Amino acid sequence: IMVDGGKGQLSSAVEILEQLNLSNIPIIGLAKRLEEVFVPDKSEAIIIPRTSSALKLLQQVRDESHRFAITYHQTLRGKSISTELEEIKGIGPAKRKELFNKFGSLKRIKEASIQELMEVKGITEELAKKIKEEE
Repeated sequence: IMVDGGKGQLSSAVEILEQLNLSNIPIIGLAKRLEEVFVPDKSEAIIIPRTSSALKLLQQVRDESHRFAITYHQTLRGKSISTELEEIKGIGPAKRKELFNKFGSLKRIKEASIQELMEVKGITEELAKKIKEEE
């Protein structure tokens, strides 16, 4: 397992592995600032030369896991946002897209006045009131 972080994050991960009786799994921490590698039970970091292909591999693994986590989180957030607006009868994908184009976020859609909502193509006064009721 590779943890994104230094001593603190590594020791937290080691503690969790121990609680789960999985302390036999090898684990390291990669601290971003100086790209130091930490291993359990060693106080000093391992410094891998910046030109090393081993360091480049570790960096790629870390960066890819970041990308995946961010994309996954955005997908989940997008689904929950879409679901909330989908529950309003009369608001389909096109109107949802128009709302997000104008306001940028669900929070700003909910904060908008009925008049502001009605400025969006396809949003009638009745739909604007339904959106406001969802708050």
